[in-house]
Amino acid sequence: MLESYTWRARVIKALAHPARLLIVDELQRGAKCVCDLRARVGSDISTVSKHLSVLRNAGIVQDEKRGVQVFYRLQCPCVTQFLACVEKIVRTAAATHARQIQREPGKSRAAFRNSK
Repeated sequence: MLESYTWRARVIKALAHPARLLIVDELQRGAKCVCDLRARVGSDISTVSKHLSVLRNAGIVQDEKRGVQVFYRLQCPCVTQFLACVEKIVRTAAATHARQIQREPGKSRAAFRNSK
């Protein structure tokens, strides 16, 4: 049973990087080659390839060679539903924090940032 949780953690860890989240977001629009993802992520090819390798090893993306280029696509598109849920959590947390600041007018934004 613990093995199941280990694999779940592996998938979540693979998503736990801003560049990889951006890559998943891009791939929900369709397959992309590494060069297109590189331009969007703003990193060199080797860094983007490493991020894609982490996502592939976790079972999130698949690759397909087309000529000399490698294209990636989401292996399990339902991952975007999970990310939509994460976005709702972020928005709810932000709204809650904003209400707390309004209730505590003496608390500065700097104190708010430091409380995270």
